[in-house]
Amino acid sequence: MIVRKSPSIRDVLVATRGSILPQILRPLLVVFLASLIAVLIGETAPGWLSPLGAMPFTLIGLSLSIFMSFRNTVCYNRWWEGRQLWGRLIVASRSFARQSATLDREQAAPLLEALAGFTAGLAARLREKDEISAIAQHCPRDAEWTSAPNPTDAILRAVGMGTRSLADAGAIDAMHYSVLETQLSEIASVQGGCERIKATPVPFSYSLLLHRTAYAFCLLLPFALVAQLGWWSPLPALLVAYAFFGLDALGDELGDPFGQDENDLPLDAMVRTIERDLLHAAGHRDLPPALEPKDFVLL
Repeated sequence: MIVRKSPSIRDVLVATRGSILPQILRPLLVVFLASLIAVLIGETAPGWLSPLGAMPFTLIGLSLSIFMSFRNTVCYNRWWEGRQLWGRLIVASRSFARQSATLDREQAAPLLEALAGFTAGLAARLREKDEISAIAQHCPRDAEWTSAPNPTDAILRAVGMGTRSLADAGAIDAMHYSVLETQLSEIASVQGGCERIKATPVPFSYSLLLHRTAYAFCLLLPFALVAQLGWWSPLPALLVAYAFFGLDALGDELGDPFGQDENDLPLDAMVRTIERDLLHAAGHRDLPPALEPKDFVLL
């Protein structure tokens, strides 16, 4: 995630970190070359392009901008829902740690460490990394969860079984057990919501239609402008292409909020926040440092 202040005039002119420009540089170059070809045709054979007016492109551009705005709203909603889910996970983890504070350290520590492993495993699962290795940083390897089809969910079940064992042993009463189980249910709900977003991408045909229409519009636009603007045609063509291609690329990034693009959610930083809270509550004093932005990017 990009962590920067509101852009200054200097940032607007020269900043590239946090800009979508590096991702769309090649399409912009193609549009520029198409603009030069259009200008050359307009200079050498102006009759070829004279029937092509700008009015149809005005109507198409308006429709395309509305369509693109709708798609980007859908993608942003996925991004924002992912952030809300991880916010709920932070709250539920802290609540579980607070509600387990009345337990003996030896009883609470394994549960809190397992929850830290669950958090690391969930992030690894969403980013398609080594889920088992991520969990093993906090939990001893056990055939019960390492062989499970969903190791992260298996760890959460183990925490639930641990709280149930405490209730059966009389270490906590039924009310205390119910309170802890409520937080575990909230954490399970967060996991399910994140997996739903990950497993249900924006429909491919929907994105493909937008990509093709945007490319066709931006490549043909210079040929409609050259009769009126001549050698100035590349400038408005590039501005329009920058807006359309930029919104298109940004929508692709936001549509998968758990990836590792610059505008995706900072899962590593949120995992570290939860780890520090849970490990401190478990009695650890040598805590991993909080993650800070590097070159304005927080992962």
